[in-house]
Amino acid sequence: MTYPINRYPAYHAHVYFDAQTLSEARDLCERTQDHFPAKMGRVHERPIGPHPFWSCQLSFDSDAFADVIAFLDAERGGLTILVHGLTGDDFADHTDHAAWLGAPVELNLKIFETSGG
Repeated sequence: MTYPINRYPAYHAHVYFDAQTLSEARDLCERTQDHFPAKMGRVHERPIGPHPFWSCQLSFDSDAFADVIAFLDAERGGLTILVHGLTGDDFADHTDHAAWLGAPVELNLKIFETSGG
């Protein structure tokens, strides 16, 4: 498992959940957005993109990185969170620039094949 390190100007954190942990995940994302300069995206109740589980995205920058990551790690309970830098290369962002809070999961990287990834 690779723990997140602040190396990029901007980040996404994808909080993974299922039907039993939906409320917990939504609460975590809302609290993160309320307490830090992070923007919460939609709560997807189905796998989307490379994400094999239901997920909610949080967007934040390198200035907020340390506080957001510490909060997510302390408050995530049993949820798994993918954290990755935003470099403009989606494939690299979800592989080389990816780190985890919790157990890593295999992403659906085939979706990047059509974009040259």
